[in-house]
Amino acid sequence: MHHSATTAVTLAAQGLARRFGERLAVTRVDLELRRGEVLGFLGPNGAGKTTTMRMLTGTLAPSAGRIAVCGIDLLEHPLEAKARIGYLPETPPLYRELTVDEYLRLAARLHRVPRSGLRAAVARAKERCGLAEVGARLIGALSKGYQQRVGIAQAIVHSPDVLILDEPTVGLDPNQIREIRHLIRELGGDYSVILSTHILSEVESVCDRVQILHQGRVVFDDTLAAARSSGGARSLVVGLKRPPAAEAIEALPGIVRAERLPSGEFRVHCAPDEDPTEALVQACVERGWGLHHLAPWPATLEEVFTQLTAGEEAAAVAQGEERRPTEETAA
Repeated sequence: MHHSATTAVTLAAQGLARRFGERLAVTRVDLELRRGEVLGFLGPNGAGKTTTMRMLTGTLAPSAGRIAVCGIDLLEHPLEAKARIGYLPETPPLYRELTVDEYLRLAARLHRVPRSGLRAAVARAKERCGLAEVGARLIGALSKGYQQRVGIAQAIVHSPDVLILDEPTVGLDPNQIREIRHLIRELGGDYSVILSTHILSEVESVCDRVQILHQGRVVFDDTLAAARSSGGARSLVVGLKRPPAAEAIEALPGIVRAERLPSGEFRVHCAPDEDPTEALVQACVERGWGLHHLAPWPATLEEVFTQLTAGEEAAAVAQGEERRPTEETAA
């Protein structure tokens, strides 16, 4: 292997942006991935996930920003950087009329695996993806779940450092989904994996860390453990009819920070082991802020997701814009 034993950063992206004509599909995405980590890339359909994936794999040039794979600049040295990446697009690029072996040999050659190592590379990928028994079968004759395994096998046949999977379980039945998720968890031990999905349970069962994308921006980036709890410090979700500036809320005792959520509500970060609820309610009454909602910051990823991506329609209507087409159609 060509990397040091430390948990090296395998993929780093700063300030990624991509516009299609007038429309910014992705605004500013920063991302850092370490070896052995599975990062869940979560967002409503049309949030910019596929556009970001295509930029990370070098299939779409960013309008701004930079990407480094194992320290190699993707835009300056594309061949060298791409050799370190394995990619499973949303629609796997399978040739139905080839056998699994023929197809994986082709994929290995496209990835510049030297001829002397071809057979070993194909055998290893088949072994990892549970395909050892089906090498001689036509891809078109395999079940959807097995075709998806072949798609993952072509992404790892050249032993990349980073594995990028776009909606890998879409269209599979529950058993196949369970198998593919198990496979991804296993692969996470050897590779750095980015998994794009809009299925929350997928992230919870497979990933170590999650980034939530909303309208082309990262609105949340944390480990799953931290997403569920914030240690001794709590957060509250506060809805106000006549909201003041965030600073006015932050000035109250026991409150560290107040951030405005896309829904228009505030996430209020409490000081460790303090409960500012009473002071907050009192201020709302005295200053006429019109408190209509007060709740603890959600404990589950699903609630976090809903909080951060809610109010999308409302916001769009407020800005007087039509709902944008999803990036797939725009792209």
